[in-house]
Amino acid sequence: MSEKQKKPQKLKARLPRGFVDREAADIRAVNEMTAKIREVYERYGFDPVETPLFEYTDALGKFLPDSDRPNEGVFSLQDDDDQWMSLRYDLTAPLARHVAENFNEIQLPYRTYRAGYVFRNEKPGPGRFRQFMQFDADTVGAAGVQADAEMCMMMADTMEALGIKRGDYVIRVNNRKVLDGMLEAIGLGGEENAGRRLNVLRAIDKLDKFGVEGVRLLLGEGRKDESGDFTKGVGLNSQQIARIIVTLSGGMAAVDVETDDTRNIADMKSFYSDPNEAEPSTYADNIHDARSLIDLATNETGLRGAEELLAMAQIFSACGYESGRIKIDPSCVRGLEYYTGPVFEAELQFAVTNEKGEKVVFGSVGGGGRYDGLVSRFMGQPVPATGFSIGVSRLMTALKNLGKLGQDEVVAPVLVTVMDGDVESMGRYQRFTQELRNAGIRAEMYQGNWKKFGNQLKYADRRNAPVAIIQGGDERGEGVVQIKDLIEGKRLSGEIEDNTSWREARVAQVSVPESELVAKVREILEAHAEDRARAG
Repeated sequence: MSEKQKKPQKLKARLPRGFVDREAADIRAVNEMTAKIREVYERYGFDPVETPLFEYTDALGKFLPDSDRPNEGVFSLQDDDDQWMSLRYDLTAPLARHVAENFNEIQLPYRTYRAGYVFRNEKPGPGRFRQFMQFDADTVGAAGVQADAEMCMMMADTMEALGIKRGDYVIRVNNRKVLDGMLEAIGLGGEENAGRRLNVLRAIDKLDKFGVEGVRLLLGEGRKDESGDFTKGVGLNSQQIARIIVTLSGGMAAVDVETDDTRNIADMKSFYSDPNEAEPSTYADNIHDARSLIDLATNETGLRGAEELLAMAQIFSACGYESGRIKIDPSCVRGLEYYTGPVFEAELQFAVTNEKGEKVVFGSVGGGGRYDGLVSRFMGQPVPATGFSIGVSRLMTALKNLGKLGQDEVVAPVLVTVMDGDVESMGRYQRFTQELRNAGIRAEMYQGNWKKFGNQLKYADRRNAPVAIIQGGDERGEGVVQIKDLIEGKRLSGEIEDNTSWREARVAQVSVPESELVAKVREILEAHAEDRARAG
């Protein structure tokens, strides 16, 4: 006997790690949110642009996230001409390429926004995906810090347009020149210290998570966490660490002059914007904080950065953006290496419950800064630029926690049932459906096996259809349709499987002429909308 042919194995349906399917509710929530963001950006005079998902890998450059080596962290493939292409990891590098390639046709300053997916070839984890959406706005060709200040004010306006009230958010602002000047002052200038400078910035960025003492340990020999795991530190001495802490605190840290070490800085709350403080932050606070940084500056780099912050603070004051909304914060660090001047971050101040059941402050939902060198890579000449990126998925989660998103109920389609399957009847049912759609009412004609009428009723139940339209031979002869209000009526039962049983269950069912179909359906839907409004 010959061997029986093996049955081919069924293909296993599986989602790639780090990626997620998006359901209707999340898609609608994102659309609702991005429409509000877009409205603010348009009001500020920004226009949309779109770049492709793929860029040549060398165009993305070395500025890859969480990586010290070029071309890590991206998904890449080789084209048939042997050139490497990569999925974009952010929306800024592609914009730089677009501006450089079209420089002669673009009107400077070039003010643009775009939303789209970006891709990171990183290890996925809880809440950390390899594909996510960003929504950016950028100004290219404006060298003055007024462009950076405008970005910060636009972000504050965006938060409020999304329903986030004052006190629940803050836009934190710093300047990389302040940080670079500080690092130069403690002996970490020069290309040979580039790696150590990056590690210092990463340690500073952990201030919110580990507090002052945790940052001090990371800047020194290292830090052991609660589980006993040890993270090696940068290896700075006590004098270097003290200088960093003093700068981060805006000069408010206490220093032991004998050891040049800092002590007892209670979480540095003195320079954070506290939404629960008794006295609201004033316009003068930012100006005072910027002037304190000027006094701390020990070299030209740090002084230029502090003076730029002072200029921005004065703009915030003139425009009515007090430090409760936009805050000069020397501890604000943006991780990417291409930032060259002001940096800013939008943070949400309210607490949420994490996956461990702990109450934690929600934190950052977007950030950006000045990147004067990114376009210049292509041009061989200086091209100033500044921009801001919102993390759409993270912000959507925050808005859901606040009850500011996805609250509007989406009404399911009206269902036009099918009682007869001949061509003439099908055309009539489809005409009813089109009339409802043309009137702006969601509607669909049943597309399954019409002979099993019970399936149509079960389908309407699963779809939460508010209204069912029925027309059999008798109704067609009289030129009328039956309209059944499924919300007011009884839940359709799977036991109703034929026309006779249907007609016996005429709860909340009315008969109207075909010409009055749209008007009656609209009347029923509007009545239910009013009921929802009263209940909500």
